Amino acid sequence: MKRDVIYNDDCLDRLQKIPDKSVDLVVTSPPYADNRKGVYHGVSISQYVEWFLPISSEIFRVLKDNGSFVLNIKERTVNGERGTYVIELILQMRLQGWLWTEEYIWHKKNCYPGKWSNRFRDAWERCLHFTKQKKFKMYQSAVKVPMGSWASTRLVNLSDTDRVRDKAKNDSGFGKNVSNWIGRNTVYPTNVLHMATECGNVNHSAAFPISLPSWFIKLFTRKGDVVLDPFMGSGTTAIASIQLGRSFIGMEVEEQFYREALQRIQKLGKMQESKPNNSMKHPLT
Repeated sequence: MKRDVIYNDDCLDRLQKIPDKSVDLVVTSPPYADNRKGVYHGVSISQYVEWFLPISSEIFRVLKDNGSFVLNIKERTVNGERGTYVIELILQMRLQGWLWTEEYIWHKKNCYPGKWSNRFRDAWERCLHFTKQKKFKMYQSAVKVPMGSWASTRLVNLSDTDRVRDKAKNDSGFGKNVSNWIGRNTVYPTNVLHMATECGNVNHSAAFPISLPSWFIKLFTRKGDVVLDPFMGSGTTAIASIQLGRSFIGMEVEEQFYREALQRIQKLGKMQESKPNNSMKHPLT
């Protein structure tokens, strides 16, 4: 299996050529239903689940048993209400054998302003985490965050109840031992990721920030592991993989974005040639 390569090819066709259980992490953001039809040629809301299920089936096959699949997606509004196709997709993927292990929320700190008659602007997107089994690779210490300024005052004078697992007064079953925080500089993050959207990549209208795939690559892989993005776009996942010492495989059917990805990755000096769907070789030098 070739590593460090992007194919100018339909992802479903190319996925069928990837060996079984050969990928450690899949992280991707497919075209959203009916969005940017002029660029992506559109997948209708009514056909979205049917369109994606063969792809998720192939991803299930190529993913290692202890690997993870992170799907960045957001349902759009339909006739004044939220569409249900993402929820329907989750349910159908579970029937394929996937475990819907977690849902991370990407909070887009610099989302575009706007005004709608019946809702406010979207400031978040889903990052759905699927696995094949309950036990999977996860390196939580790799994504720890600073404690924060609260610790410098809160941990100075601890009460007796701060030094034990003090139960909540309403008998909710929750409790905490505040003294466990003493001496710590970093803590585990929440499942809400506060990251700005991509502003510099003007050649792709829906590129996610490099910090997004980077976070999941650090969380679910180690150096040398293989990261797959079947909707590579302008190459952001590949660049994140290179920067973190992982190998990558990408697929991008649109010639424009494929060439953009090649140019971006070429600057980092880690890329193999691939044969696109028009059988032309794209030299890297």
